[in-house]
Amino acid sequence: MDFSQFDSQPIWLTFRLATTTTLLLLCIATPLAWWLANTRCRFRQAINALVALPLVLPPTVIGFYLLLVLGPKGWLGQLTESLGIGLLPFTFSGLVIGSVIYSLPFAVQPIQNAFAAIGRRPLEVAATLRASPWDRFVSVALPLAKRGLLTGAVLGFAHTLGEFGVVLMIGGNIPGQTQVLSVAIFDHVEAYEYGEAHVLAAGTLVFSFLVLLTLYWRIDQRRTDKI
Repeated sequence: MDFSQFDSQPIWLTFRLATTTTLLLLCIATPLAWWLANTRCRFRQAINALVALPLVLPPTVIGFYLLLVLGPKGWLGQLTESLGIGLLPFTFSGLVIGSVIYSLPFAVQPIQNAFAAIGRRPLEVAATLRASPWDRFVSVALPLAKRGLLTGAVLGFAHTLGEFGVVLMIGGNIPGQTQVLSVAIFDHVEAYEYGEAHVLAAGTLVFSFLVLLTLYWRIDQRRTDKI
């Protein structure tokens, strides 16, 4: 079946969502992972568990509570309305918020593990050279943790591509606005349009495989170079 018969909007919307989510994840997950890897706060494990909740919670649970919080009766919904932003459910911004929350552990955990693997020695050496905490983080920690940063970015991007429950709950199914690829596939299956669903699903499968294959190849290459 000719791919040109399909509406390309869900595909481009999905890639836009995945790209936006990945950039925000790196901005949020990197300092959070650094803090979790180095803090001695007594609430560290509780925060670790909170970050990892999306790994075990059904996506519909996350989507349901996001609807409540961001809706007209939720405190965030009332805040966005008072600021003139409007309500975020069933908008692209709402999709981004849901995607960031749902994909957060996929970014935080590899970055946190990379920071933890650095150890204190390189940072202590940098401190003896009078490097400030910010210099130590930017010049020492980030370069040494670049494998974890790459892994977190790729996993966050790939995971966002496959989201269904959260995006359907918080974004609905509005063509051109919130209808992402996974929802479009579901629509085709519901309409017994298995040929169309197969093309979109197979394309997603192949792309996701190639993304992960490239990631593992890069990691293995860097490991071989060090040897």
